[in-house]
Amino acid sequence: MTRISIDPITRLEGHGRIEIFLDDDGNVANVYFQVPEFRGFEQFCRGRLAEDMPILTSRICGICPEAHHLASVKALDMLFGVEPPSAAAKLRELLYMAFFVNDHATHFYALGGPDFIVGPSASPRERNLFGVMAKIGRDGWMRFIECRKRNHAILELLGGRGIHLVAGVPGGWSKCLSADEARTVREAAEQNIGFARATLALFEKTILREPQFAEMLYDDAYEHKTFSMGMVDAKNGPNYYDGEIRIVDPDGAEFARYRPPDYADHIAEHVESWTYLKFPYLKKVGWAGLKDGADSGIYCATPLSRLNAADGMATRLAQWEYELFYEKLGGAAWPARKRPVHNRMATHWARLIELLYAAERMQELAGDKEIVSQDIRRLPKEAANPVGIGCVEAPRGTLTHHYCADENGVITAVNIISGTTNNHAPIAMSLKRAAEKFIRQGVVVDEGLLNRIEMAFRLYDPCLACATHAEGSVLTVSVRSRNGDVLRVIRR
Repeated sequence: MTRISIDPITRLEGHGRIEIFLDDDGNVANVYFQVPEFRGFEQFCRGRLAEDMPILTSRICGICPEAHHLASVKALDMLFGVEPPSAAAKLRELLYMAFFVNDHATHFYALGGPDFIVGPSASPRERNLFGVMAKIGRDGWMRFIECRKRNHAILELLGGRGIHLVAGVPGGWSKCLSADEARTVREAAEQNIGFARATLALFEKTILREPQFAEMLYDDAYEHKTFSMGMVDAKNGPNYYDGEIRIVDPDGAEFARYRPPDYADHIAEHVESWTYLKFPYLKKVGWAGLKDGADSGIYCATPLSRLNAADGMATRLAQWEYELFYEKLGGAAWPARKRPVHNRMATHWARLIELLYAAERMQELAGDKEIVSQDIRRLPKEAANPVGIGCVEAPRGTLTHHYCADENGVITAVNIISGTTNNHAPIAMSLKRAAEKFIRQGVVVDEGLLNRIEMAFRLYDPCLACATHAEGSVLTVSVRSRNGDVLRVIRR
């Protein structure tokens, strides 16, 4: 049996590899997505004071500390039994929308962009940031850099630090916004809207009109018909800071809807011995292995799945782009919307629609009169509940923090389901399907072909450091000889 290794995989947060095994005829027998790193936050947070958790868990990741910070703070709101004032909730969401703009822009231009702006089969010497700069020109690249700079300044202003925030506290927020600062944020939001619209225009010009990539939007090599998950408001529009979790089946019908504290009634986690990542699945359907369809409990939680789970966008410009998206890709009509889109390569387009929504929502919040209120915290008196559960939509998917604490507010147990963890099973399936499509008997396996397989995981924008927190995983070290023979196995 022939083995092809893509090690390391590139343009992601964390470390991973893809192992492809071919049968004697040269066809794909199996594919494994392996993550060798392990970070034990669920273990070493035990014994810590509950109020330390937003600071500790933001260190899980340097790419999306804002998501972990807010999910953790929301968990503490429940643990201490205190509802933050309206102004505090708006400040939290305002910061989060600036983060969303930054994160989605980074993926489009720096991580995913080299594949579809430069070209999936281009030389690695060109398929990088410098290649993207050459394609979109200096002005286009500087718009991206200015976007990053502008929103990092907003994150530092609202969060107390430019990375690993400190402003979130149980029952509210620790930093008021002055009238002058609110004006600065509004101006930044207006610039973000212009940037998002320019990026969508770039996507249409350089990608939708590019035959090679446009073909990928319809290629069944990247298609899986799974359940879709996303956080929505009362009208089934998106709300990435607060709302209910809505799950629709592969045909678009609502399958489940629940408040974040009830997640364990709907989500279970399957464990395999060959990876440190768990495989979440829908309890009411069950684990049926790595396969799609309505009889498999595997679901997806990505920008694409959030669009599938919503009945529309909650802002005007993003709604127009949403309708265009489903007009192009959605197929037959569904009441009040199009049928779900299951081609995962369309996630790149969905991500840009979310970028525009976040910029518009940021503008709405920055213009809210309450945003400059000084009533931004209600002090908790004691740990009122033994359990605290907080949830936000991270750019990569639904993020849940679940804490248990004793009567003194000391953490006794932690469970974290990150966006990438939700998508672990779909990522594994996408890699196998892409490998089966592109690697066949008689086909020359070159770097460009292997990159098309990497694109099957890269579209999920995975953060593997966020995802590797599986409790009870066994660390195995194999000592091998130069010939590959196992000399000793150490387990801990």
